[in-house]
Amino acid sequence: MAYNEILELLGKDADSLLNHKSETFPKETLHLPSPDFIDRIFLDSNRNPQVIRNLAAIHNHGRLAGTGYMSILPVDQGIEHTAGASFAKNPLYFDPENILKLAIEAECNAVATTFGNLAMVARKYAHKIPFIVKINHNELLTFPTKYNQIMFGSVDDAWNLGAAAVGATIYFGSEEADRQIIEVSKAFERAHELGMATVLWCYTRNNAFKKDGINYETSADITGQANHLGVTIQADIIKQKLPDVNGGFTKIGFGKTDPLMYSKLSTDNPIDLCRYQVANCYMGRAGLINSGGESAGASDFAETVKNAVINKRAGGSGLIMGRKAFQRPFDEGVKIIRAVQDVYLANEITVA
Repeated sequence: MAYNEILELLGKDADSLLNHKSETFPKETLHLPSPDFIDRIFLDSNRNPQVIRNLAAIHNHGRLAGTGYMSILPVDQGIEHTAGASFAKNPLYFDPENILKLAIEAECNAVATTFGNLAMVARKYAHKIPFIVKINHNELLTFPTKYNQIMFGSVDDAWNLGAAAVGATIYFGSEEADRQIIEVSKAFERAHELGMATVLWCYTRNNAFKKDGINYETSADITGQANHLGVTIQADIIKQKLPDVNGGFTKIGFGKTDPLMYSKLSTDNPIDLCRYQVANCYMGRAGLINSGGESAGASDFAETVKNAVINKRAGGSGLIMGRKAFQRPFDEGVKIIRAVQDVYLANEITVA
C-alpha cells in the first residue's frame, strides 16, 4: 500500500494524526523500536540467551523483520468468543492449519493461538513461523457468564510445542485479578527459565469501570496502570487495547492520581493517549502492541490503518490483529494484515 493510499484511508483524520507533535513525553525519552532494539534493551536485562534468541526470532521474521516493529496474528476467539461466533463468517478457520497458513502468507512476525491449535500442526509449522502459545483463557460456556482467566496448559507443554513465547491474559481490576497475577507471574518466570519470551494481554475488566454510558476499561490512565503492572511481572511484550477515553480513575472515583496525569502527561489526541500507555511500559523498553479490535465490516481497512498510525506515532511496537483478518476471505485477510505492515514500513510516518 502506497503512502497516498494510507492518506486516503485516514481521510479527515490525516492531518490530526500525521502532523501531531506530542509534547507529553518527548520522543527522545522513549526507547523506540529499531533494528537494534533487542541489543539496546535486553542485553542489560536478566533475560537469558535463549530468551533473547527467541525475541530475536520474533523480531526478525516476516515483512517487518529487522525494523523493531511486529505484526502478529492472534486467534484465541474460538474459546474467548465461541468457535461458532468467531468462524461463522469464514468456516475454514475451524481447521487450525488455516490460521497458520494465514499468518505465513501475510508474512507476520509470529502467530499467537491456543495449545490445541498449535499442537495439532506443531511438527509441520514450528520451524516456519514463531509460535506464541496462549496459556490461559476465559471460557464462556458457563452460565451465567463469568469473566475469569484460567490456565489451559503448562509452560513446559508450550516449550515442547516449539514455542518462541507464551502469552497470557490478566483481567486487572476483576475479582480474580490477584490469583491471575500470581499464576501468570509464576508462569512467566518458568517461561524465561526455559528460554521463551513472554507476552501479556493487560486487559482491565470490572463492571464498575462503566459509568454514565462510558466504558473506562479502555481509559488511558487505567490501561496505562495495567501495563505498568504487566511489565512489573516481566512481560517482554505488552498487548493492550487502544485507549479511546481518559480520566477513568477520577470519573469512577478510585485509585491514586495526580493532576499532571491529565494535563502535562496526556491530551485528547489519540496519539498522546497511546503514548501514556507506552510510557507505562518502562518508556517503551517492553514493546507495546495494540489490539485490532472486532470486525466492523467495510470500515475495517480504514480503522486498522488508523490504529496502526496511532500506535506507530505514539512510539508503540506494532499491531496484533485477528478478527479483522480471519473473519473475511483468506486473500482479503492477507491484504489487511499487509496494510498494517505498510504503515510501519512507511518512512513518511514518523514518531510524533
